[in-house]
Amino acid sequence: MRGILASSIGVTCAAALALPLAPPAAASVSSASSAGTPAPVADVATRTVGSAGARSGARADVPGSTRSLPLRPLTRDRASGAVLGLTPRTVRTFSLLGVVWDDPSVDLHGRVQVRTRAASTGEWTDWQDVETHYTQHGADPDSPEAASGKARGATAPLWVGESDGVEVRVLPEPDAGEPEDVDPVGTGSDEGASGGEGAGEVSTLPAGMRLDLVDPGEAEPGESAGGAEPQAEFGESAGGAEPQAEFGESAEGAESAEGAEGAEPAEPAEPAEGAEVPRTGVMTAAAKAASAANSALVPLGATQIPSLTAEETREELVALRGTGLTEQQQAKPYIGPRPSIVTRRGWGADESLREKSFVYTSKVKAAFVHHTASGNNYSCSQAPSLIRGFYRYHTKSLGWRDIGYNFLVDKCGRIYEGRAGGVAKPVKGAHTMGFNSKTTGIAVIGSYGSKKPSSKAVKAVARLTAWKLGLHGMNPKKKTSLTSGGGNLYAKGKKVKMKVISGHRDGFNTSCPGGKLYKKLGSVRTKAAGYQGR
Repeated sequence: MRGILASSIGVTCAAALALPLAPPAAASVSSASSAGTPAPVADVATRTVGSAGARSGARADVPGSTRSLPLRPLTRDRASGAVLGLTPRTVRTFSLLGVVWDDPSVDLHGRVQVRTRAASTGEWTDWQDVETHYTQHGADPDSPEAASGKARGATAPLWVGESDGVEVRVLPEPDAGEPEDVDPVGTGSDEGASGGEGAGEVSTLPAGMRLDLVDPGEAEPGESAGGAEPQAEFGESAGGAEPQAEFGESAEGAESAEGAEGAEPAEPAEPAEGAEVPRTGVMTAAAKAASAANSALVPLGATQIPSLTAEETREELVALRGTGLTEQQQAKPYIGPRPSIVTRRGWGADESLREKSFVYTSKVKAAFVHHTASGNNYSCSQAPSLIRGFYRYHTKSLGWRDIGYNFLVDKCGRIYEGRAGGVAKPVKGAHTMGFNSKTTGIAVIGSYGSKKPSSKAVKAVARLTAWKLGLHGMNPKKKTSLTSGGGNLYAKGKKVKMKVISGHRDGFNTSCPGGKLYKKLGSVRTKAAGYQGR
């Protein structure tokens, strides 16, 4: 994937905080020896961004942190050809990582490979490839978010689970083309490495490359997200909803990883009765604003928006859109039953990380489907942690105003609220560069270049699009006209006929959402239309 930003970008850095990091030496030595590498050295973080202890008014239950380690020149060897990276080292516990650089308009022509040490066992993983083309998930060129001076280039985030050791190598490519549609998997010690001696001229690497290690923090004890309802039976109506304010351009405001291909994740536990009951504890002003954006659907502080029946959804549509509906929509509205959605409070968002205001587009004419390219080695109960990691990575590492996606879906079919502003409102995301206006972005958590998505995830995307597109009278099986905001497929201002449910690659030259997920979009369109009653 490649990202192109037309704006001039600066870099915003936070204050540095030295952290001595030294877990038990025996574990470090034994794990390093078993992997055939030198013993990791203790390291210090050069930057700590957004740790709860350093911020006033932050929620104590989701501390989290982002630590940056500058990549250093390595002695280039015949075996790997790596010229930049980090030698094996001990670091403070983290669960997600990514490589970041200064200028988001600059592509990384090469490969990034990492290996990590599990905090629980002390064992080192094999080398894993990190998806290097990611910033095309971002804001449209020349938009205020892209031109903020905060945006940075970056790889996709990779979920590695709780780890306390890391090694990185960057392998420049002599002739970099569009990346192959391959998931992050172990490559062995040197298998598939490129750019050794005799490979010719190597590409210039972006300036300011560093490794960001993300601790997603802990959600409030007793949160319901881990046991949220899968997308199966329809639930009860929220009731008593008041119509939302008019949309504007800006307003304040299975529990184990999947195994063989085709295997389905275990069914998540049923939620406790009344899962939408507001969370306990004091809410910050930012948390109240994010929750209030859904006040037409659920009470303030709700952790989950319950599903509705088809009839309840049609009644809610009239309450939400009112005079905005055409006569035909009022007489026979085509909309899928509202699915259950875990709110930002449900997955434990630290609302102090995002920009305070919400940004809206006028309506939603299409949905773009993505994969997070973060690997498939996660359990459904870990999904809230992954989302907190993506959120922190997008805001603190990439410099975006909020998490880029409007919604996320895990392998068990749970749906999660993404960018703040209200799930029933046309929130403008940062997911498909050039086509963020009048669209919504849905990311399936995982990597689906060579692995099939679960049927539960595919069904959840169909149910979500049937409802979300139905709010705006859009037919999932049709095409619509969108105007490009600029990208590597369509010039800025060009009008493009796009399928109402499209993959990221339809709007930008990228492998996202992965070939296996992309092939499921035809089924998603058919199912979504059926849910709408078409």
